[in-house]
Amino acid sequence: MSFDLVVWALEDGASSADVHAAHELCRQGEHVDDRPEPRVASFYRAVTASYPDRAPAPASPWAVAPLHVATDHVEMRLTETCEDQVLLDIERLAGEHGLILLDPQDGSVYPPPARVGG
Repeated sequence: MSFDLVVWALEDGASSADVHAAHELCRQGEHVDDRPEPRVASFYRAVTASYPDRAPAPASPWAVAPLHVATDHVEMRLTETCEDQVLLDIERLAGEHGLILLDPQDGSVYPPPARVGG
């Protein structure tokens, strides 16, 4: 079994409801037709530098590769045996790039650490 995480590049001050609405639109096949968000591109390059998705290694954390990359988000389907360090790296990179992290399984929305309290 696998699980998903999605990082979103939404406007500052976006609420959990905004994140869920954007995710629902994506699930319905509606995507923002705009220039790619630089934060998303930077996050993708950073996460795949450590965990390649084009030629995944046998111990790859990705259950599905390549990752789903859109102009405003990256969806990652991870293996159930994914190491905790991968999750910590994803959270850290989301924070470094000013992205919001969504766990669609339980609906949790995590502001990146860089935005918490700030």
